[in-house]
Amino acid sequence: MNEIEQYISRFPEEVQQLLQKIRTIIKETAPMATEEIVYGMPGYKTNGKPLVYFAGYKNHIGFYATPSGHEAFQKELSKYKQGKGSVQFPLNQPIPFDLIEQIVLFRVEENANLN
Repeated sequence: MNEIEQYISRFPEEVQQLLQKIRTIIKETAPMATEEIVYGMPGYKTNGKPLVYFAGYKNHIGFYATPSGHEAFQKELSKYKQGKGSVQFPLNQPIPFDLIEQIVLFRVEENANLN
């Protein structure tokens, strides 16, 4: 079991399934991304630059796509609690997996254009 799998395994089964689905989306959308624990949570990089992070909490899943990733999807994320470069997806609501995929794709393209 690698460190990302260990991280996910600490959560209740239903939350593990959600976190694993987010991980799968990131890995499929950004197959070139490196994966490691950063700031105590799963983090991904492309071209040596931060891509996205996610984390499980008691009542929500945190998703961190740097400020630019959140600014680009401000309208779609407006119904969720946010901070600068972070959004909280409540566990008592459906997780917007399609939106997460769109944000990851945006960040992959953004990181590719930074070179």
